[in-house]
Amino acid sequence: MEAAGILAGSGWASGINLYLVTLMLGMAGRLGWADIPDVLTRVDVMIVAGVLFVVEFFADKVPYLDNVWDAIHTVIRPLGAAAIGAVVAGESGSIGTALGAAVGGALALDAHAAKASTRVVVNASPEPVSNIGLTLAEDVGVAGLVTLAVTYPIPTIVVVIILVIAATALTIWLWRTARKSWKKLGAWLEKKSWYPSAS
Repeated sequence: MEAAGILAGSGWASGINLYLVTLMLGMAGRLGWADIPDVLTRVDVMIVAGVLFVVEFFADKVPYLDNVWDAIHTVIRPLGAAAIGAVVAGESGSIGTALGAAVGGALALDAHAAKASTRVVVNASPEPVSNIGLTLAEDVGVAGLVTLAVTYPIPTIVVVIILVIAATALTIWLWRTARKSWKKLGAWLEKKSWYPSAS
């Protein structure tokens, strides 16, 4: 069950911040907190993850730059989570490597979709405080979920199931709301183009 908890927690959390997850798993393995695959505890892997985490930490705090960063990571986060899932599952022996990769990638995609959708809405606000507050909350949440995953695997699985349901519902709601707003804007622009104001 330890591998399943780490797979679930790291998979979903990777959709929010892949580099922090990789760094924390490496540290957990080096400190002996959990049975983490050796590839994640390598110094070079941890250094790269640490540097990219710092870059993402600041990129996430800048409105619109974070949208570009998220767009680029639409592929990177699920693939990274799939790679982590594959090595975690491969070493456990109880979960197939392909299944681990598929589960990790799918969980990350779910979390990433919710993060990217929420960020677009938050960036509609002109002040930067809400964006900074949201990103700090995400980082704390990722750290908390990874910590939970390496210490209490069964509760982690329950938490991830709840997060998947909530994130999926949020993403659907945000996209429906955005689609309605675009339709209203389109109708308003069409009306303005067909009925110019009298001068």
